[in-house]
Amino acid sequence: MKMITAIVNKKDTGAVCRALTDEGFEFTKLATTGGFLRDGNTTLLIGVADERLQPAIEVIRHNCAQRLQKVPALPPTEMAATVYHSYPAEVMVGGAIVFVSDVLHFEKM
Repeated sequence: MKMITAIVNKKDTGAVCRALTDEGFEFTKLATTGGFLRDGNTTLLIGVADERLQPAIEVIRHNCAQRLQKVPALPPTEMAATVYHSYPAEVMVGGAIVFVSDVLHFEKM
């Protein structure tokens, strides 16, 4: 058995959750915040049998999209913030980060 921990962009969460449900996957959904952009994400915990690992990952892959997002550039130091003029930078966001772990014990109560 495997545990998939998938961190999904909030804009992709609905599509990913619907697709996982349609394919018969059960999951726990947690609201999380990213550390880099401090933007909303969803972390999904999905327990799967070994033979269902790749199908679950494919569902996530096909329902997440990467996109460019403009973010304000941060001043080089806090003291310079009052005189610092910045232009927004574009960064790639979206998609998903997927971790797969072995499950040593599973018990549904």
